[in-house]
Amino acid sequence: MKENPYRHDKHEIRELLKQFENLRSGQSHTYLDEESFERIIDHFDDKDEMPRALEAAELGIQQYPYSASLMVKKADLLIAARKYSDALQLLEQAEILDSTDIDIYILKTDAYLALDQQEKAVALLEEAIQQFEDEERINLLFELADVYDDYEEFDKVFDCLKHILENEPNNEEALYKICFWTDFSGRNEESIRLHQNIINEYPYNELAWFNLGAAYQGLKLYEKSVDAYKYAIVINEKFDYAYRNMADAYIRLRKYRDAIEALERVIELARPEDVIYEAIGHCYDRLKNYAQARFYYKKASHLNPEDSKLYYKIACTYINESTLPKAVQYLESAMRIHKMQPEYNLAMGECLMEIGNIKDAVVYFSNVVKAKPRSLGGWEALIRCLYKNNFADEAMQQIMIAQEIAGDKPLFLFYKSAVLFAKGKSKEALLQLEKAMERAPKTLKKFIELNPTILQNQQVVDLIARYKRNKSI
Repeated sequence: MKENPYRHDKHEIRELLKQFENLRSGQSHTYLDEESFERIIDHFDDKDEMPRALEAAELGIQQYPYSASLMVKKADLLIAARKYSDALQLLEQAEILDSTDIDIYILKTDAYLALDQQEKAVALLEEAIQQFEDEERINLLFELADVYDDYEEFDKVFDCLKHILENEPNNEEALYKICFWTDFSGRNEESIRLHQNIINEYPYNELAWFNLGAAYQGLKLYEKSVDAYKYAIVINEKFDYAYRNMADAYIRLRKYRDAIEALERVIELARPEDVIYEAIGHCYDRLKNYAQARFYYKKASHLNPEDSKLYYKIACTYINESTLPKAVQYLESAMRIHKMQPEYNLAMGECLMEIGNIKDAVVYFSNVVKAKPRSLGGWEALIRCLYKNNFADEAMQQIMIAQEIAGDKPLFLFYKSAVLFAKGKSKEALLQLEKAMERAPKTLKKFIELNPTILQNQQVVDLIARYKRNKSI
């Protein structure tokens, strides 16, 4: 019959606990060695019986007053109990007895940090790093990186991880972490050199290739980043994060079909995510395949129904196809979540204006103006709507308010001129147009878009021609 090691361990710990109870009650014949005390302490610690764990540690130290390992166990418990000074005092004794126990330095670090003595923690670890080698040295470097992270010395976190990888190039934890810290600290050039060195020595290190791609991406060298991700995928064809980043690089390069291919691979390898479907939708949007874009935006919205931006993007696909009632429907969905979002109100206003619902269009354009009073977009749309629907007086009133709130922008002078022409005040209109042309001749196209028939007015044509001769428009 096969022996059950778990049952054997359970029996052993029961026996040890019995002997421990005998020792506590003063039965002198009971004997426990150091390792037994350590197991008893761990047992109580695992059960969250802190007072009993401490009692076992104290009894163990009484039996073995020169046991550094038992002192370390007790110090660990004292730190958990927030008795940091007591723990440090005990760890000092343990270090005298056995300066080769790495846990002494890690626990001292925890105590110093709890006491907000970061400088002591850093000095201790830096000294200990020189004392230890191999795996223990690596562990201390990770510990130091965490200290720097806690105190927001982020460049030093990068330095620690770089040092680890220079000593242990295939350390997965460091490879995963340094990718984030490269992006965070912007030290992309250093990361490129570091990972190129790793790849030269270990060409099949997929994480090194991935990190190299991410560093190139950080420098906007998207072609090089794609090449690096391709190597990572050749080594591990199921590396979904490499496909994600590659898709992003392709989008930056405007290679939308390649990006879609990479994103579809992500969907095959990982569970569905709204951001992936949204990214595919974006690519189809850029390719002007609005039906497919809409299909993926809808898939994204099913996974994240509270994201108003997705409904807005669906609405935009309908706007691009001139299916305005459907666009209005999805804009209403977006605004049920974020009612006053300027972008949504602006789009709704444009749709309603095209449909002929001028009254409501004005309300939505007014919302944009309220939300972003110093931005030109809302004012431009509101004034244009009023002008095109023959509300000249209201348009002029809004121009005056816009000038007061958003500043005396040349666009408002062009619009004032257009309104004055509409009201039959040609002399004033020409004066305003001249002022506008003097300040921003390139904005003339906005004036003409407002009323293209204005070019039938010979005085306007002559004024524009005069500026074209004198200035570059």
